[in-house]
Amino acid sequence: MSTLEVNKITPSTGTGVTLGDSGDTFTIPSGVTITNNGTQTGFGGNNTPAFTAILDSNQSMSQNTTTKLTFTTELLDTDNAFADSKFTVPSGEDGNYLFNAKFRASAFSESMNIYIYKNGSELNTAFRGNNTSAGTVNYGATYLTAIVPLVAGDYIEIYGDHNSHTTQSLTTKVFQGFKLL
Repeated sequence: MSTLEVNKITPSTGTGVTLGDSGDTFTIPSGVTITNNGTQTGFGGNNTPAFTAILDSNQSMSQNTTTKLTFTTELLDTDNAFADSKFTVPSGEDGNYLFNAKFRASAFSESMNIYIYKNGSELNTAFRGNNTSAGTVNYGATYLTAIVPLVAGDYIEIYGDHNSHTTQSLTTKVFQGFKLL
């Protein structure tokens, strides 16, 4: 093995330098610091696609009826992948995704469930919400967090149900997610 010791590598023509060939491995030993003062491409990442959508008006939910939650106000949608209350994985963005969702009813609810659906079918991810109290107003609230492996074209939706002996008005809804690196 040979050692090349230089302080600077400059291209003889053009603006690019190629190190090695396809299949080569470059090892960076422990203790070496890489400083980037330029633009990185081709490695690392930025956790996109990413989105956050919220409630823009109350949604009515009948008792003991699994209901698709609607989210029509987008606060963030980096890849235009969120529409019609669902997130669809863009082409070339296969991977693991982290999702969070929450909803709260306007009155006391004995039990509340929130579900994540993939491609129209319920996944084995649901959370039974606990009843909480805020002063004299009782709320029912539930939330979920899930990591889901997805490929291009897969879509995710959020559903919920409750058992409070009356129709509920959902007053808070949030649905967000992003691709994990």
